[in-house]
Amino acid sequence: MGVLALLLGGVACGGEASQAAGGDQALRVGYQRFGGLALVKARGAAPQVAWSLFESGPAVTEALKAGAIDIGITGEAPPIFAAAGKTDFRIISTSAEVPQGEAVLVKESSGIKTFKDLKGRSIALNKGSNVNWLLVRLLETNGMSIDDVSVKYLKPAEGRPAFDNGQVDAWIIWDPYFALAEQPGVKVLADATGLAGNREYVLASPAALTEKSAQIKQFLQKYREVTDWGIAHPDDRARALAPELNIPEDVAKRALARSAKPVAPVTPAIGAELQHIADGFASLALIPGKVDIAARIDDRFSEVLR
Repeated sequence: MGVLALLLGGVACGGEASQAAGGDQALRVGYQRFGGLALVKARGAAPQVAWSLFESGPAVTEALKAGAIDIGITGEAPPIFAAAGKTDFRIISTSAEVPQGEAVLVKESSGIKTFKDLKGRSIALNKGSNVNWLLVRLLETNGMSIDDVSVKYLKPAEGRPAFDNGQVDAWIIWDPYFALAEQPGVKVLADATGLAGNREYVLASPAALTEKSAQIKQFLQKYREVTDWGIAHPDDRARALAPELNIPEDVAKRALARSAKPVAPVTPAIGAELQHIADGFASLALIPGKVDIAARIDDRFSEVLR
């Protein structure tokens, strides 16, 4: 079985609940294989948490909507699509920018040298994920429209084989899938530098903020501490996360070097940044209408995140 299949193991149906801390009173946390919360889980730093694994941010927001988790981590686009879909949540923490952690990949043999060369060609990406905003920004920057390319909305488990087999011309993807795909013959056409912040966000259900506020505060403090530890100890971080990710340690180290950033509190500026993204999606009719995503910012835990 390949490392991508191992990485995606258990997430084909959306989530995989850990039984380490069952019961209604445990804080139920949705995490992804990569992202700040994965290191907390890998180090066993929050033993009283009930963990659920998801393949992507949209799956996390679906779990929030269903009441299956209390908090979860996503990229910048999933909260906007979730808000447009009437999911109720608050945004309680973020990270420093991670623009190098997502990229457009093409085959060296394709002859594609710039993003403009993708006009009339096919691009695979996960709908509603952070890479969806990167596509919008790339189109804007290159004077192109969504009609200039053929977008194939594929989950990571579908996007990789489609890209490998030549069924699509480009794949826009995030780490660690990005790092796994960096094989001979694959070229990074562009990353999000100067285009998108690609921050991580922790979302919380209003009910959890009312009923489990103390648990959330304690968890976020541990999240910040573990993240800071990982940044200070990159080799140990990769060693801890590689088994959790089911990928080789050298791949984990390469992905983490560009994608693991400090935790940060949410601020009005973060709200404005997200609102700009939401307005961009609305203007392209990628969401049904305008959403007030800035109103979802909740800074009650900022003190423990600084």
